[in-house]
Amino acid sequence: MKKFLTVVIALQILSCGEKKNDAKVDKNTKSPKVFSANLDDGKGIINYSNSPHVALKSIDIGDCRWTQGFWAEKWKIAEETMVPHMGEILKGDIGHGYNNFKIAAGQKEGEHKGFWWHDGDFYKWMEASTYIYAVNKDKKILNDLDEIISVIAKAQLESGYLSTPIIIRDDIDPFSNRRYHELYNSGHLMTAACIHNRVTGKTNFLDIAIKHANYLYKLFSPKPDHLKRFGFNQTQIMGLVELYRTTKDKKYLELAEQFINMRGTYKIEEDETTKGYPIGDMVQERVPLREETEAVGHAVLALYYYAGAADVYAETGEKALLDALDRLWENVTFKKMYVTGAVGQTHYGRSSRLDKIEEGFIDEYMMPNLTAYNETCANICNSMFNYRMLSLSGDAKHGDVMELVLHNSGLSGISLEGTHYYYSNPLRKIDGALDYEKMNVEFPERQPYLECFCCPPNLVRTIAKSPGWAYSKSKNGIAVNLYGGNELQTTLLDGSSIKLKQESNYPWEGTVKITIEECKNDIFDLMLRVPEWATGTTIRVKGEDIKNVTAGSFTTITRTWKSGDVIEMEMPMETKFIEGHPRIEEVRNQVALKRGPVVYCIESADLPEGTDITDVYIPSDIEFKPIYKPGFLGGVTTLDGNILLRNDKTKGMYSVVEQPNFKSHATNLIPYYAWSNRGQGEMSVFLPVIWNRN
Repeated sequence: MKKFLTVVIALQILSCGEKKNDAKVDKNTKSPKVFSANLDDGKGIINYSNSPHVALKSIDIGDCRWTQGFWAEKWKIAEETMVPHMGEILKGDIGHGYNNFKIAAGQKEGEHKGFWWHDGDFYKWMEASTYIYAVNKDKKILNDLDEIISVIAKAQLESGYLSTPIIIRDDIDPFSNRRYHELYNSGHLMTAACIHNRVTGKTNFLDIAIKHANYLYKLFSPKPDHLKRFGFNQTQIMGLVELYRTTKDKKYLELAEQFINMRGTYKIEEDETTKGYPIGDMVQERVPLREETEAVGHAVLALYYYAGAADVYAETGEKALLDALDRLWENVTFKKMYVTGAVGQTHYGRSSRLDKIEEGFIDEYMMPNLTAYNETCANICNSMFNYRMLSLSGDAKHGDVMELVLHNSGLSGISLEGTHYYYSNPLRKIDGALDYEKMNVEFPERQPYLECFCCPPNLVRTIAKSPGWAYSKSKNGIAVNLYGGNELQTTLLDGSSIKLKQESNYPWEGTVKITIEECKNDIFDLMLRVPEWATGTTIRVKGEDIKNVTAGSFTTITRTWKSGDVIEMEMPMETKFIEGHPRIEEVRNQVALKRGPVVYCIESADLPEGTDITDVYIPSDIEFKPIYKPGFLGGVTTLDGNILLRNDKTKGMYSVVEQPNFKSHATNLIPYYAWSNRGQGEMSVFLPVIWNRN
């Protein structure tokens, strides 16, 4: 019976035009132009221009530029180092991503190298390059992309199928096992192609994506039984919705929604299409999304899924989808998210429904520090999901999480110079506590290349597109989502122009100055996100105080604005102790230090030689002095103060405690994102606190 089933599966796949031997005969023939859609002129990072169910819409790509301070420096490193350096890796023999397309196109001899999802990682790098081009207009980037796109077009099969491992290998059929990640590759293809079209106006990449999407629609829309469990790494939902927004072809939206609807509608058991990869909660298939109450399974798969569902809701307005996303957001944010905005507590474990999971969510409040997994991709996905939820709802709480990730668990995935990477982002590191030889993506130091290369391009494309997250268009104005030195020149939803300049040394200082340089004569709104941590924020317009400024919400100022008007915002930047929920047992009687949106840590490089990170204690009456050090760790504000070091060591598994012996030590704490840039050492975010009873 199993043999017969395999034959049926193969025949059904081949009937969709994917006879591999015949396809390989023609694979060097460039695919004909298929683009004939009526293009939408929306040019946002997410094209919300015609989305009926969003409160805030994206500004166009390139409308905002970081000009000074923190994000301008990070974006410049992305432009000058991160993206070019990554391109050298992926186009060379180490990353091998481009080589795979050349081999598939018949332009190079060799075997496929890298994981099944390596195509998707290459598309993410192409997307990052496009964001850089949108700002600097470097024609070399455009020409380089055109050359790559021509190779990808030759690699694509006439049917529209495009995933290099299966094209290159003779022993694997398309869509025969979901662990091959074909739909993951598809999603990043469609997303990158839409962004490329919006920025360049060209259709060469979009043609490939449309041809591939048409193949997917022909294959999946009949809902064949043997393919019902394939949509598990849900980037294809976001890609399909973005393609719908670009082309106005509704079948792509219908297919995106179909992938949501298929979840949880079949028996959860292993079959020929699932072998080699965990089933059930791991891949979000145990419970239909609209009925789900808890974030489970692989954190990246979950958050890509939620982000895709948010995209579908923006077009359909189905309340059940939004209700489910609100429930899941609350579960992630208040019961499974670290203080750094990181998610995905463990590498291996079980879901609450006892399914085997990897790289994902486990029980509520179960938050280990030393073994915290917190894959960089998962953290970035958390910010992607929250940007979408911010756009749908206009609720500032989603901007808070987005900002938290960007300043902490996102940036921690890459070195300060932009060339070395972390896959996992623990909150504590103790020398000798983990056997890295037995681990595949955890390392004692940042790595120049990760064999599983999904995280680096995901992070780099996020930094590259960060100017597009800084502002959104409201119904009658502009919303300020992120703070930092920048210039914005865009059009409001009514077609009028607005130009403003933001000056700030955020996140090191809480002072923000926004100058209106050009605007319409009619009344419009300026919405300022006041972070939840920023209680006591003051806002002044032309020297006059604005009333009813509430932390954790947007302050909307409605007036007739004029060129030269100045808005001054002052956010208190006190250093605060952060304690965990009582059920987070691992951080009981410990605190993290946070100043503004930045979470801090202590690193062994700032301790006396031979000091263990576990010897560090924080006195509750400590007075940390924030000091900006331009030449230290790329320019950071440290928290300087006198901590306590315990001299007497605990011996054995358990020991009798007498009066501990402490000594004071003057040192500094550093931003968490900047750790592990001074050689191998120990680190901790949470530290035990000694409370002064007075």
